[in-house]
Amino acid sequence: MFTTGQLIFAGIFFVAFIIAMIYAYGKDKELHNKFYKGNYKILIGFFAFIIILFLIKIFFKH
Repeated sequence: MFTTGQLIFAGIFFVAFIIAMIYAYGKDKELHNKFYKGNYKILIGFFAFIIILFLIKIFFKH
């Protein structure tokens, strides 16, 4: 389905992308800690909302 060259490119691109993301996050870590304190609460709330929607869907399906 994919040629050997395409697979090699995809692998190198993936590794380079991960390294770039780690580097970028490391540079911005201090700013993230300063400006985005407590944003994990929003993430938990979002997942809770999605779970509640699925529960409502299952409840009304039966």
